[in-house]
Amino acid sequence: MEYVYAAMLLHAAEKEMTEDNITAVLKAAGVDVDASRVKALVASLAGVDIAEAMTQAVAAPAAAAAPAAAGGDAPAAAEEEEEEEEEEAGGFEGLGSLFG
Repeated sequence: MEYVYAAMLLHAAEKEMTEDNITAVLKAAGVDVDASRVKALVASLAGVDIAEAMTQAVAAPAAAAAPAAAGGDAPAAAEEEEEEEEEEAGGFEGLGSLFG
């Protein structure tokens, strides 16, 4: 998870997503850096709009929560909650795959 946070921090600071920059952030945080993971992360982020990916990942749980908040029937609400959890997991899995 530290690798994802390093990428997000660099993105927020509007810094270039390079192996050196990610490694520097991780080392500054006291993380024992795995160079192959850093390399894979940089490769997986090439051409990815991180801001858009983060927006989609954050929007998925919010959109899924809206129907449950309006529900009134307990069995139907439980079924909707299961569907929401599946949708949420899919949204975050997609984002996680971007960050290796």
